[in-house]
Amino acid sequence: MVAALELYLDVDATRRVRTLWRALEDEGVPTLASLLQEKHRPHVSLAAARTLSPSAVVSALDGLPVAQGLTLSLDFVGQFVGRVLWLGVTPTDALLTRHRAVHERLAAAGVEVWDLYRPGRWVPHCTVSMRVPNPLMGHAIRRCLEILPVSATVTGAGVTDHANGIDVPLPFG
Repeated sequence: MVAALELYLDVDATRRVRTLWRALEDEGVPTLASLLQEKHRPHVSLAAARTLSPSAVVSALDGLPVAQGLTLSLDFVGQFVGRVLWLGVTPTDALLTRHRAVHERLAAAGVEVWDLYRPGRWVPHCTVSMRVPNPLMGHAIRRCLEILPVSATVTGAGVTDHANGIDVPLPFG
């Protein structure tokens, strides 16, 4: 199980990523589009853990504009061990400052998150696939490169745990 604090992309960026997901699915690469009964939407996770209490996260972040005023540039493709393919978000001062503020608030409230999402270790990304078949990795990377760059305005944020039916939006502001 994975719970996350997600940033959501504007309509155009979401459409472009979903188009990529569909193209890869048609070519035999499973993407977030088909994972967990199509509950995922294109996003960038600021924090993740085995579980997150939505009420604890909302309370910890009260008054912090988690999503407001952020613009993201998805400019490159990357891989994590385990055949995870993603679109890389260029780190900006605004994004990294917001990320740090979120983590300071979560830590102060005792909300535990995985170390890989903490400031200094986090790689901002928009996941494309959690399990690209090895023979299709080169093709999948080329397909991702075809849609880049993608400029996105962050339009909202939420706490999700799709395996457990949790999808709680954070106040925008």
